[in-house]
Amino acid sequence: MRVTSSVTGEGASRTISAEATLKMAIKDHSLEDTVLQRGSYVARFALSDVDLERCQRLRHRCFIEDAGGVARRDGLETDAFDSVCDHVLLENSAGEIVCSFRTLFGASGAEINTSYSAQYYDLERLSAYAQPVLELGRFCVSPDVKDPDVLRIAWGMLAKIVDARSVGLLFGCSSFAGTDAAAYREAFKLLAANHHAPDAWAPAMKAERVVPFRDVDGKVVRKAAMEQLPALLKTYLSMGGWVSDHAVVDDQMNTLHVFTGLEIAAIPPARAKALRAISDT
Repeated sequence: MRVTSSVTGEGASRTISAEATLKMAIKDHSLEDTVLQRGSYVARFALSDVDLERCQRLRHRCFIEDAGGVARRDGLETDAFDSVCDHVLLENSAGEIVCSFRTLFGASGAEINTSYSAQYYDLERLSAYAQPVLELGRFCVSPDVKDPDVLRIAWGMLAKIVDARSVGLLFGCSSFAGTDAAAYREAFKLLAANHHAPDAWAPAMKAERVVPFRDVDGKVVRKAAMEQLPALLKTYLSMGGWVSDHAVVDDQMNTLHVFTGLEIAAIPPARAKALRAISDT
């Protein structure tokens, strides 16, 4: 697959060459042979055009079809960042894809303004982050899969990548289905009250349409809030993750999303040990 496009957004400078190939990002970090096998599942990098299209087809089902969006050509959910990201897929014993995600590596926060998230958030404060950073995006699990091991193995594979690249900060956009902010009022109150980003790294507003958490007040109903939180965001928060002080309305993806950061050093030791136990399987 050859793609000609440019990553857009203020401060973006990452240009995708017409000669760019799927392996360009992986090759830079020599991780293409990284595999995690546990039980009947295997997590590995996408190494061919066919692998990438399988990821994009699963993304289309999860982010477009099941979200009520307008179907895209060929049933694939794609964007300009695909050719500069590493893509990971999880397969079951029948060789069917059950989960996928992509990562974008930066040697430090100085590269964060070329990330996907930077299209929607002012990340200038994070540009001073000295350690390597890794953006996690397009994380999805097949709606047909109910096995919690899939999520655990996905995070185990991510732990392998984080350790191999000495990543200090994992970040991305955590999405809420649909664009009705009222449906997530309790979740937003919880995020504002307990999980605001450290002032030193806090993203500022940049997108045209946002939902400021300062506009959502009142006592948090925790049970309702937890029910409204997406599974991926719950995982981030359980490990010490933090979020922006607002949600962005993304009409193209039919979602509301919040910038989410997780400093690897802040992960509770027991949780880090458990993740590495999975990644060492």
